[in-house]
Amino acid sequence: MPIEFSERLKALPPYLFKELDRLRDEVKAKGVDVIDLGVGDPDRPTPGLVIEALKKAAEDPKNHQYPVYSGMNSFLEVVAAWYKRRYGVVLDPKTEVCSLIGSKEGIAQFPLAFVNPGDLVLVPEPAYPVYRSGTIFAGGTPHYLPLLEKNKFLPDYKAVPTEVLKKAKIIWVNYPNNPTGATASLDFYKDLVAFAQANDLIVASDAAYSEMTWSAKPHPSVLEVSGAKDVAIEFHSLSKTFNMTGWRIGWAAGSANLVKGLGLIKSNVDSGVFQAVQLAAMAALEGPPDSVQAMGKLYRERREVLAQGLAAAGIEVFPTEYTFYVWVKAPKGLKSADFASRVLNEAGVVITPGNGFGPSGEGYARIALVQEVPRIKEAAERLAKLKF
Repeated sequence: MPIEFSERLKALPPYLFKELDRLRDEVKAKGVDVIDLGVGDPDRPTPGLVIEALKKAAEDPKNHQYPVYSGMNSFLEVVAAWYKRRYGVVLDPKTEVCSLIGSKEGIAQFPLAFVNPGDLVLVPEPAYPVYRSGTIFAGGTPHYLPLLEKNKFLPDYKAVPTEVLKKAKIIWVNYPNNPTGATASLDFYKDLVAFAQANDLIVASDAAYSEMTWSAKPHPSVLEVSGAKDVAIEFHSLSKTFNMTGWRIGWAAGSANLVKGLGLIKSNVDSGVFQAVQLAAMAALEGPPDSVQAMGKLYRERREVLAQGLAAAGIEVFPTEYTFYVWVKAPKGLKSADFASRVLNEAGVVITPGNGFGPSGEGYARIALVQEVPRIKEAAERLAKLKF
């Protein structure tokens, strides 16, 4: 019999990074030495103290059974203590924190708890594709908020029409931002919380990159704002901070009602995070900051090396002290896809076309700093020879 995908699945475009892998493999098959700066997957190993904690926890039989759905009490308490140290934010670990199988899972499932068919969700673009796909899976409709260079890649949410706001349930924000590297101030979050309160909106903040920095100034959290816990939930991940992308561990924190709703969805569709991984994550969060600081310095070095080659090639780079992404403007006259294609086919370097993150990404590209300095230098030299 004919088998068709659901309408919600048909509504999704091809997943960007799967297509990048296909194009990369095509060029590799021709014998080209490809330098992959496409997907944001840290290339350095997880810190040793985290690995040792996992080994010890994995050997304990009590960690081999089903975990608690919302997370071990000890893990939730460590997350709450981290927020207190990092931001001065006080959280009730029992009601205001929930473990996640990586923040992607939580972000994708969160709309299922609060979005009904016909509801609108305010989704930034260019942006991480999961804000959009999670909305569609929940039966909602994305209303896009362009992140424009003239606005420093911040959303102009106050320009959203009144009739849209009446139907909107959630507004997504992501700072430090993927793909642009843009940052948000505490004043931005204060205005956003006030706007959400006035318009009965849920603020969903993806803060996965807040610790990826070489800046001496911590990036603010939306939960620092007075009243934020009435309307906001923040998603965090250990993936990029501690080079733990394959471990699948993160959390959501904020409004008790929002955390509860997400937890109810999760209890019906997954069985929680392996306890040994939670214990390893606790070791990461409670350990010394040395490894995180060292990675920040390394990304800064890689960025500076790459920026030299990009400048020599006549490519404009946007400044940032956060994330491990370099957001660049495509050379004049080139669309994003054409730019990325030329870089791949003529220089053997994989970069991500900006329009893959949304229409407002047209004319830009994202480069991930996920190779060692010699390879970054080689990529920079290849790019410099293109002379756009």
